[in-house]
Amino acid sequence: MAVGVNRKISAASARAHTRKTQHKSSFQLSSEMSFPVIDRAHGLFSMFVSQVRASRPPPPKTCGSPDGPPVTGSRIKLSDGRHLAYTEFGVPRDVAKYKIVFVHGFGSCKHDAVILATLSPDVIKHLGIYIVSFDRPGYGESDPNPNRTVKSIAMDIEELADQLELGPKIYVVGYSMGGQPIWSCLKYIPHRLAGATLLAPVVNYWWSGFPSNLSREAYYQQLTQDQWTLRVAHYLPWLTHWWNTQKWFPSSAVIAHSPLLLSPQDLELVTKLDSTRRRTYEAQVTQQGEYESLHRDLMIGFGTWEFDPMELKNPFPNNEGSVHLWQGDEDRLAPVTLQRYIAQKLPWIQYHELAGAGHLFPLADGFGNAIMKALLIGEDTIL
Repeated sequence: MAVGVNRKISAASARAHTRKTQHKSSFQLSSEMSFPVIDRAHGLFSMFVSQVRASRPPPPKTCGSPDGPPVTGSRIKLSDGRHLAYTEFGVPRDVAKYKIVFVHGFGSCKHDAVILATLSPDVIKHLGIYIVSFDRPGYGESDPNPNRTVKSIAMDIEELADQLELGPKIYVVGYSMGGQPIWSCLKYIPHRLAGATLLAPVVNYWWSGFPSNLSREAYYQQLTQDQWTLRVAHYLPWLTHWWNTQKWFPSSAVIAHSPLLLSPQDLELVTKLDSTRRRTYEAQVTQQGEYESLHRDLMIGFGTWEFDPMELKNPFPNNEGSVHLWQGDEDRLAPVTLQRYIAQKLPWIQYHELAGAGHLFPLADGFGNAIMKALLIGEDTIL
């Protein structure tokens, strides 16, 4: 048919043509096939949305509130009105030569000061060591901090030291997830530090200082379920509570205490844990709710940081103090490759790599003494 020629078609002819075309077409979706698929997809999506809405984090049960757990230990009141719970070890603070603030790890509390496990009473007395261990916000009996940031924990530590009158300079020691606040102290309150120690500190794979290939390789060494847990915490923090409470997919292996995360040495050291003692306070760890303790830890620890630790300056340019990083080369929670890179970028850190050690190495015989002597008097101990 030539271009521009109009052809008139009757209504009956058009209907017949349409029916004929539809009959011959092989591209039509069968109603029996398409609608059930769409319905199922819509149903799954609706179920997902409903579950997310239903799993919005409940409000925390703050200690001392009418519906919350009782306050059983010592606490200070911070300038913003929150309370910080703490416990003390060692010699009395008014006669101590060395005053240390200990920061506990993920899913732990003030009673889990791991350096005390193998720190002998003789060393404590001889050196004059005082240790205060506190519940990080949302854990134990410390009030939750919904406005918590990477910086705020350093401010809490400074205020704790001030209210307990620990003096102008303190030592800080952090284990595992508690190592991250030590980086914050080095950034925000270096003028208050006499020294610092990081024990198997958990790293943030999104710190900009890491070469992308190095952090990617370390990231994919994790269990798949933990890769997803951290992805959610970093990219979709508002879904963190849902992800860690849903039943569709495996969530955090760390929260589940999976033995797959333990090295051979860790499996041996687990038997040394005072499980009877821990059972007396284990329920306190997340008694105010998992969202403001475990889940908030994930969102802050693996979120976008306000600074990169690998850009920190030496807090002790005149060698008036020291910073130590202890790391096992078989740690399945804190990749040794990333710790090596940090130590390379920050040559002022005294890096102690432990052959055959896992994440629980502070529980091994002699380590409490060695860690403290290295920090306080610069003594190297052969282990």
